[in-house]
Amino acid sequence: MADKIGAVPPPGAASAALDFTGRVAFVTGAASGQGRQVVLEFARAGADIVALDVGQRVEYPAVQVREGDALHSLREEVEALGRRIVVGVADVRDDAAVSRVVNEAAAAFGRIDVLFNNAGVLGYAEVDAITDEALDATIDINLKGPMIVTRRVVPHMKAAGRGVIINNSSIMGLRGGARLSHYAASKWGLTGLTKSWAIELAPFGIRVVSIHPTGVNTQMNDSLAAMEGSTAQEIGERSAGNLLPVPWIETEDVAALVLWLASDKARYATGAQYPLDAGLLSG
Repeated sequence: MADKIGAVPPPGAASAALDFTGRVAFVTGAASGQGRQVVLEFARAGADIVALDVGQRVEYPAVQVREGDALHSLREEVEALGRRIVVGVADVRDDAAVSRVVNEAAAAFGRIDVLFNNAGVLGYAEVDAITDEALDATIDINLKGPMIVTRRVVPHMKAAGRGVIINNSSIMGLRGGARLSHYAASKWGLTGLTKSWAIELAPFGIRVVSIHPTGVNTQMNDSLAAMEGSTAQEIGERSAGNLLPVPWIETEDVAALVLWLASDKARYATGAQYPLDAGLLSG
């Protein structure tokens, strides 16, 4: 269905007109999906990279897996592009582990210019069936995690007098969704953090925005399908509700928006929310 709108952009399309030479991009949830694509596009645009990922099986949802081999191959791809990379294996809920990665990055590069808070989990559950495990994991990873990472990165941005923080919320961070109340709550919370940080950090030259994708064509769709006893295509077509006739958007689409928002072309963008939803919010 996606080809009704257009072909998937080729590698490098998101970064073709942007130059991040001399800058450092810090990406969480970097091993796969949206995070991996954003890492590679930043590297193609000349940025050095800090790639943070848990690198192992996540307890909830159990079908979502972060493999260590993915981080190894990501390092190889970034280095093949001629860029430096610090790979950090850490859970965004673990302040000590996050601090270690941030300190390693600061020692290696001397700066952190962009933070893309991307790590997150998603699982369906009706409100009267949400377990404590599901609720805690969703809130802690999707909301508390960005808070932990940001509070460790911000001092380096303050010292530089500039920086960009991009929070990967969701279109569910601007509307509700059936069987997604715990997920929507975490993403609405991230929208609130975005607005609050934008106000607080503007005097230090730090911009903060959030992006709000509809469903994205990643391995998470396979995980959701496994939980639902369905297929990824059926999940996308059943849950999307997009005005444009696609079940989901591509990781390249997300990367294009992230890089533009991180660039000087968006130098006055702060405190705002950017839907990338194929019209879902208007539907």
